[in-house]
Amino acid sequence: MLNKEGRPTTPNAAAGRARGTFTSNRALQIEEPLIFEIGRADVTGVDMDEPEPFTPRLGGRERTSATGLPGLSEPEAMRHYVRLSQKNYAIDSGLYPLGSCTMKHNPRLNEQMARLPGFADIHPLQPQSTVPGALDLIEGLANWLMTLTGTHAIAMSPKAGAHGELCGMMAIRAALEARGESAARNVVLVPDSAHGTNPATAAMIGFEVRSVPAREDGTVSTEAVKAALAPDVAAIMLTNPNTCGLFERDIVAIAEAVHAAGAYFYCDGANLNAIIGKARPGDLGVDCMHINLHKTFSTPHGGGGPGAGPVVLSERLAAFAPVPFIRREGGAPALVEHAAGSRSLGRICAFHGQMGMFVRAFAWMLSHGSDGMRQASEDAVLNANYTRACLSDVMSPAFPDRTCMHEVLFTDAWLKGTGVTTLDFAKAMIDEGYHPMTVYFPLIVHGAMLIEPTESESRASLDLFIMALRDLAFSVRRGETERFAAAPFFAPRARLDETLAARSPVLRWTPPAPIEEPAPVG
Repeated sequence: MLNKEGRPTTPNAAAGRARGTFTSNRALQIEEPLIFEIGRADVTGVDMDEPEPFTPRLGGRERTSATGLPGLSEPEAMRHYVRLSQKNYAIDSGLYPLGSCTMKHNPRLNEQMARLPGFADIHPLQPQSTVPGALDLIEGLANWLMTLTGTHAIAMSPKAGAHGELCGMMAIRAALEARGESAARNVVLVPDSAHGTNPATAAMIGFEVRSVPAREDGTVSTEAVKAALAPDVAAIMLTNPNTCGLFERDIVAIAEAVHAAGAYFYCDGANLNAIIGKARPGDLGVDCMHINLHKTFSTPHGGGGPGAGPVVLSERLAAFAPVPFIRREGGAPALVEHAAGSRSLGRICAFHGQMGMFVRAFAWMLSHGSDGMRQASEDAVLNANYTRACLSDVMSPAFPDRTCMHEVLFTDAWLKGTGVTTLDFAKAMIDEGYHPMTVYFPLIVHGAMLIEPTESESRASLDLFIMALRDLAFSVRRGETERFAAAPFFAPRARLDETLAARSPVLRWTPPAPIEEPAPVG
């Protein structure tokens, strides 16, 4: 059913919401209470026999009272978690436009490979002689990552992007210690447009952070970096393409200036998806960079467990790579657990990364090949610029004179004086069936709206997304503020007071007061 403006209407849903239902369900949109509200302590989805008599070995510390955890029967448990899963937005549900997150499709071929018993069932403590295939895969993946980035060494063990940042900065600190300059060089330069984890990582391991301003065009100038360089500078942490979705054109000159000052160049690899097969960070002067496998190489965010953030290292930092690492011994790959006498920074985690993430990433690489990965980057950039071109007449691009890379950034200038905010617009997108874009980041752009469609999206899915945003923009122009002020209207929950939730979180469930039935009439 369409209204007079050609937009679909849902009168039944609106009426049902107003009327309410006994179950709080709305047809196929099932209300699902907390497990504490529906579970009972006397049931569970599995049968558990009473144990035979035994002597506890906990030294008197064993539990003497009931756990108090609720249980469900098997069908109840299945329904509970299926219903919860249906309340999440996912890349399998629709276009996921989060900027700087690269939420691309995860091919099912990758999932099938990760579930092969030789990969899925191995244990990190089993003998190396029993896992030659896994070691061979890790070595192959490592070589491809070094080839794609033009670097000399790699640490495969970091668990995610921020952990990779930590590893890379620890390698820089180890290199400074080897030069006897760790005390003198205690400052890290970080652009104002950087990811928040960059300054946090530097500060966490003892560096002082010094900011570098961005130019009006959203990039960092060589002159600004040179002005910030001093004998106390250890490194710069720069993202390229940067968080504004733009390529840092002065990166080679910046790297040369940083190296001439005796410092190192750390590159944040969160936006690598825009340049795979097009530019190698090592050729641009980068000394180390973390790679988010769950972004660029299409492994699910989380991957069924810990993430994976390998760190590639230049020749200047290769000697300081952490253990464990893989080395060829007798023609076969072997895992080096201890590097006595070397300059390795040591161990940053117990084991050698997350096998499921490695398998998925390598399967994606092998299925694409070098030309396919290059095309993926080209398509990601094409899709972002197509989105930019289709929305620039109704929204305000942050940098109208620049072609963007794999994500396009808008400001809230076009919302000025309308009574609608960036947050209002994002919440209204939920009613249209889309996860909002990244909002209010990067901080150097007021009311930022950062959209990254990725290469996964077809022309048809992009067109529908773009038309939905254009329709919302036309509503703003017509002054239809009621469409935005309390949005979302059709989500399982209305707009939350996020400030109150952050300041006064409810961390413990308490049973609600019972509801008494009314007395019979007559």
